[in-house]
Amino acid sequence: MEQMLINIEEVYVPVKRRKTLVDETVSALAENILEEGLKTPILVRPDKGRFVLVEGLHRLEACRALGEETIAAYEVNARLR
Repeated sequence: MEQMLINIEEVYVPVKRRKTLVDETVSALAENILEEGLKTPILVRPDKGRFVLVEGLHRLEACRALGEETIAAYEVNARLR
């Protein structure tokens, strides 16, 4: 897999996945990303001109909270559930 930078605004988060968001985790991750940078890229799959989040909701939201416009990601072929 090749790492790429994608625009955060192009990442769609399914409603079911968004319900698992924990604000305290986002805050802690944002602090860690400020100190050490993003160590693990998120996983996305392409879908109709955008990317659908497969893994990494808290990392995505932490970067968004920090005002980042792009995020490191790996594109994967994921089965629809």
